[in-house]
Amino acid sequence: MAAKDGAHLDGTILIGKSETKFERLTLKLANRHGLVTGATGTGKTVTLQKLAEGFSAVGVPVFTADIKGDLSGISAMGNSLPPFVNRAKDIGVEYKAEQYPVVFWDLFGEQGHPIRATVAEMGPLLLSRLLELNDVQEGVLNILFRYADENGLLLLDLKDLRAMLAELGANKELQAELQAAYGNVSSASVGAIQRQLLVLENQGGQKFFGEPALDIHDFMKLDDEGRGQINVLSADKLMKSPRLYATFLLWMLSELFESLPEVGDPEKPKLVFFFDEAHLLFDNAPPALLESIEQVVRLIRSKGVGVYFVTQNPLDVPDKVGAQLGNRIQHALRAFTPREQKAVKAAAETFRANPKFSTASVITNLGVGEALVSVLEGKGAPSIVEKTLIAPPGGRVGPITPEERKALMRESAFGGKYDKTVDRESASEMLAARAEAASKPAEGGGIGGWLGGILGGGNDAAPTTGGRAAPKGRPTQSLGEKVATSVARSVASSVGRQIGTAIVRGVLGSLLGGRR
Repeated sequence: MAAKDGAHLDGTILIGKSETKFERLTLKLANRHGLVTGATGTGKTVTLQKLAEGFSAVGVPVFTADIKGDLSGISAMGNSLPPFVNRAKDIGVEYKAEQYPVVFWDLFGEQGHPIRATVAEMGPLLLSRLLELNDVQEGVLNILFRYADENGLLLLDLKDLRAMLAELGANKELQAELQAAYGNVSSASVGAIQRQLLVLENQGGQKFFGEPALDIHDFMKLDDEGRGQINVLSADKLMKSPRLYATFLLWMLSELFESLPEVGDPEKPKLVFFFDEAHLLFDNAPPALLESIEQVVRLIRSKGVGVYFVTQNPLDVPDKVGAQLGNRIQHALRAFTPREQKAVKAAAETFRANPKFSTASVITNLGVGEALVSVLEGKGAPSIVEKTLIAPPGGRVGPITPEERKALMRESAFGGKYDKTVDRESASEMLAARAEAASKPAEGGGIGGWLGGILGGGNDAAPTTGGRAAPKGRPTQSLGEKVATSVARSVASSVGRQIGTAIVRGVLGSLLGGRR
């Protein structure tokens, strides 16, 4: 007899049907991560949609990127097309059209609600990765962040970072002071960072940095029926800036790690995170970053988060990360080139062998919608690999229309929270106010200049050039400048205390810095 809908049974979600049994993913082991691989056109996206629907149905929120726009259909009622109805019949389940709770997000704010992070939240390590800085330039960026922290200068958007770089590049006295405390800071390195920042801005990166910053808990909502919210990141435009895409998702993982409490192994995940085009995360990544990614994946499972990498080639995922991916779905691979043949062999060796067939041979002969499946079961041991017919999704397969997307965004509860940018006082405004206050005593004439001369020290003050002190020693501040600086620092320090530890940010920085 056919199962009622095949969506979930006894703490599992349906993947598909092998020759002898239903293949199901055990929710209690779903935070042990997973891997979905296969060549283009073999059915990875449909499998991803089926898994996302299954998690949502049992009350597990999902985050996934939509690389080509195909996943947006998960928000619309399935249309009972004959291929899917027949597939369900072949598997032995009843096809049921469904519509799932979906929220669209977009770093550029065009096809979804904007997602933003502050520069301070991103931190120097990930920002250096995003800007493709070398070790020396990354060191300068770390020093800049330290100086901003110690002087109450909030780094919220790229305008703040640009102002800080300009200050550091032009102020030789400041360079000397920082060099004495932290190491060499050269104008050449500052200039290189400024040029890379310009490249990022030209790619639209400035839209990602700012406020209101994303509250990661807004990804973890349930609808009125208790189904998990499916968060779909519109990434077709974002993929033109692959470094931004990979860095953003890595930042999200670190935010999840920092924000969520330890829960061990819950009955079901608190969130499942699908990382599509996973090779972008690992391409040309320095060893220190790869080590950090491996630690994040290993540790985040205790926060109840399952991470599922989706990619074409299993060789895209480093061995240390791949060893932690217990739930595996392998679609067809081609084996024409030496690298493809190596990938087939590597994929076959990761499965628990089935004596009924050669895993390597089956991988190259799978049809569309078929996959080799092995999931964790019992006490966490992988099941014997089985050739599986993937169950059809209940939502629409394929993209929704622009009108349907706009309607869903209008109905979303997050529009009022994120759609409008907030630009509060931060480093760029504070530095501008400081420069203005410093220039007033040098303007001369009038009672303001006379008072500034007296209160600032009169003829005993250090000579100035263009509002900046002469090279000897630190600039002598006027009373007005001291008051302005004191007020700015007081405000910034108050805000700084609310955002926690400022010097070492994110799980990547904390891991490298030894804070945990």
